[in-house]
Amino acid sequence: MNLVQATILGLVQGITEFLPISSSGHLVLFPKLFGWGYQGLIFDVVLHLGTLFAVVVYFRKKIWNLLNSLRRKCWPDVCMDTEVIQNRGIFLAILLSIIPVGIIGLWLDDYIEINTRSVQVIAFSLIFWGVMLGIANYIEKHIKIKKELKKINWKNALFIGFAQAIALIPGTSRSGITMTAGIFSKFSKKDAAEFSFLMSIPVIALAGFLKLSELYMVDSGGLDFGVYIAGFLSSMLSGFFAIWILLKVIERWSFMPFVVYRIALGVIILMYL
Repeated sequence: MNLVQATILGLVQGITEFLPISSSGHLVLFPKLFGWGYQGLIFDVVLHLGTLFAVVVYFRKKIWNLLNSLRRKCWPDVCMDTEVIQNRGIFLAILLSIIPVGIIGLWLDDYIEINTRSVQVIAFSLIFWGVMLGIANYIEKHIKIKKELKKINWKNALFIGFAQAIALIPGTSRSGITMTAGIFSKFSKKDAAEFSFLMSIPVIALAGFLKLSELYMVDSGGLDFGVYIAGFLSSMLSGFFAIWILLKVIERWSFMPFVVYRIALGVIILMYL
């Protein structure tokens, strides 16, 4: 792998990790399209660290408020600071949301890896979950009273968490399906997207940790230091930009540009690959 390939894969990872168009699907497709070999486990970890750094930096103030609420001596029965209680509720919801993907990922990771990485699975996942995102986009416009993120409950958290577990299948899109589930839970597009990004932090970190735990069995493949830096920087910068552009797009318009892209890409894959 050279610097150009590393940079391209980093850009693909960063952009597609946070836009609702499937990072795993694109990372499977790009090497197939250009005849590149598997980039290696170490490089996968580097790309995940880049996107993790991007979302942490983007939401640094929100993350600080969530963590700061935990150290405050403020309990529900006596606390008058509602913001602290609400931030604790969001923090708990994030923790609850990772339970389904953690259990299913550990249980079925090998099966999913072996049986769901075909271009056909990616294509059908892109199309089906693209349609579901379009339905969610339509529903959101007709929800008269939208729930605020600060009022999220354990049922919402687990429902969105189970949706996140489905994203283990390439082509689904972790961000896309969690935002869809968030809207089905009657959150606004903005709040659904924000929770999707926040709940991605422990999941990306967990995925990176699991990959790191496997590195002792894997040879680095002769990758040079410059390749790692290129992949990390490109995934971090593109990930930060992807978060910014998504929030701008859904604020001004809707999810429909991503819905159209997903369906068109899925159809092209079925026709030509």
